[in-house]
Amino acid sequence: MVEEAKDHGVLYQIIDHKLYRQQECMFEFRCRGVEHFILELIDTLPDTEFVLNTRDWPMVGSFLGRRLPVFSFSKTPDYWDITYPAWTFWTGGPAIGLYPTGLGRWDKHRVSISRAAQDWPWEEKEARAFFRGSRTSSERDPLVLLSRRRPELADAQYTKNQAWKSDQDTLGAPPAEEVSLEDHCRFRYLFNFRGVAASFRFKHLFLCGSLVFHVGDEWSEFFYPQLKPWVHYIPVRQDPSQDELEHLIMFAKENDALVREIAERGRLFIIDNLRMKDVSCFWRKLLVSYTKLLTYKVEKRPGLMEVPWRD
Repeated sequence: MVEEAKDHGVLYQIIDHKLYRQQECMFEFRCRGVEHFILELIDTLPDTEFVLNTRDWPMVGSFLGRRLPVFSFSKTPDYWDITYPAWTFWTGGPAIGLYPTGLGRWDKHRVSISRAAQDWPWEEKEARAFFRGSRTSSERDPLVLLSRRRPELADAQYTKNQAWKSDQDTLGAPPAEEVSLEDHCRFRYLFNFRGVAASFRFKHLFLCGSLVFHVGDEWSEFFYPQLKPWVHYIPVRQDPSQDELEHLIMFAKENDALVREIAERGRLFIIDNLRMKDVSCFWRKLLVSYTKLLTYKVEKRPGLMEVPWRD
C-alpha cells in the first residue's frame, strides 16, 4: 500500500538508523521541519517506510473508497490521512512580512509569547476580540464586518497575502498592518479561524493567556482532540453570523471570571503538554505504532538520498 501511496507525497525510509527520502520534495523547508524531529530520534526508530504529504490539503478522502497510509499535518473527518506534527514546529509555515521564512521554532515562540503574556496580565488586556490575517476563508468575514460596525467589541482586520491585488481582496478596505504574535497578548479575546486547512496559529494564541474563540470543529491537527470546548477554549460554529459573534463576545465580557479560568486552563494545557519533547514523543510513538502494522520487511529502495543531520 505504501507503493500505491507514493504519488501522494514524499517517500521516506529509515534503514539501520539512517533516514532516506526521494530526491524531490515540493516544499523543501517543510521536509526539513519534519526531518529535524525524526533525525533526533533516529537511533531509537525501527526500519520503516512511509509517505509524507507536505501539501496543505489532506490526500486520502474517504470518498475515494481506498485507505492509503499517507501522513498529513491536518485533516477533516472526511479524510483517512494519518496526522503528524506539522513542520512548523521547527521551520517553515506561512511566510509574511513579520515572519519572512515562516513561523517556525515553536520552542522560541513559547518563550517570547509567554514573556509578552507577562507584560499584559488579564486586568491590563483590552477587553475586545482581536484578529489579524489574510482573507484565506470567507468564514472570517463576519468578525471583520462586526469590527467595522462595533469597534468597541472587536478589532478584526484583513492583511495582504501573496494573492492580494486590490482592496476587494481585503473585503473592500485597505489592508491592515501585520501584528506579531506577541502583540496579540494585548487583547483579552483572540479568534482562531481555519485557513486553507487547520490554522498554524491556534497553539500560539493560548500562550497569551487570553481567551481563545475557536471557529469550526471540522479541521484538526494531532493535538486538537485533547483540547476540550468550554474547558480550554470557547467553540464557535462554522460560518457564524455577526449577531452570534456579538453575543459570544458580550457573554465573555459579562462572565469575566468564568472565561478567565477557561483562558488559564488553555494556556496551561499548551505549556504543559505541547513542549518540543512532547512533539518528539508523538513522532516516536507514531512511527513505532505505524511500523508494527507493516506486514513486510522494509528493505532499502534504490535512488533514495540519505538525509544529513542539520542543526
